[in-house]
Amino acid sequence: MNINLLLVALAIVPCLPASAYGHRLDEYLQAALISLEKDHVQVAMRLVPGVAVSDFVLKSIDTNADGVISQSEQQAYAERVLRDVSLAIDARQLRPRIISMEFPRVEDMREGLGEIRIEFSADFPLGGPKRSLTFENHHQRAIAAYLVNCLVPRDPDIRVVAQNRSRQQSSYQLDYVQAGVSPIPLVSGWQDERVWLSMAALFLFARFAILWRQAHGPTRL
Repeated sequence: MNINLLLVALAIVPCLPASAYGHRLDEYLQAALISLEKDHVQVAMRLVPGVAVSDFVLKSIDTNADGVISQSEQQAYAERVLRDVSLAIDARQLRPRIISMEFPRVEDMREGLGEIRIEFSADFPLGGPKRSLTFENHHQRAIAAYLVNCLVPRDPDIRVVAQNRSRQQSSYQLDYVQAGVSPIPLVSGWQDERVWLSMAALFLFARFAILWRQAHGPTRL
C-alpha cells in the first residue's frame, strides 16, 4: 500500500464512529468520503448490503434477474444513487457527474461480501474565502446506515473549520475557508445592476416620447 494512502487511512480511522468498523446484517451501509478542491468536490461512495438485505438490493440492480450485473445495469443504478443524493455549495445546488463505478459479483453480494463503489464530482461556481458545502443522502432510507466524512484537503490553502451531521448522518454540512480568494465584489455587482436599470429607464422614456409625439403631432413654435 502507498505510504501516503496509509497515513491518510490512519488519520481517518479515529474520526469515524464505531459503526464504521462493521454493520448489521439487515442494513445497507453507505459510506461517503468527501475530497475538497478550490474549484470542485469529489465524493467516493462505498455501498455494502448486509446478507439479510442483499437480495432486496440486488433486485434493484440486476433488473432482468439473469444473475449478472451488466454495464447498462451498473450505469442505471449509479445514476439512481446519484439522484438520491444532493450537493450544494453556499446554498446553491450542484450538478454531480459520475466519474467511476465498480460493482462486485452477484455471488459476493449475496454473501454480504460485495462492495459497490461509485465516485462522482461536481464543479463549484465562483465564491468567496468562506464557503459551506452540504451533502445529503437518501438512497434506500428504509434499510440504510449512513456514514460521511471528509479527507484533509491536499491544498494547503483550504482549511476545514466545522463539520455538522444529522443523527443518521444522512445530512452533512462542511464549513471551510480558503486563502488566496478575494471576497465577491458585491458593490460592483450593484453598480452593474444600476447601469441596466438606467438603460431600461432611458428606453422606456424614449418609447413614451415617441408615442406622445404620434398622439399630439409635432411641436410648433
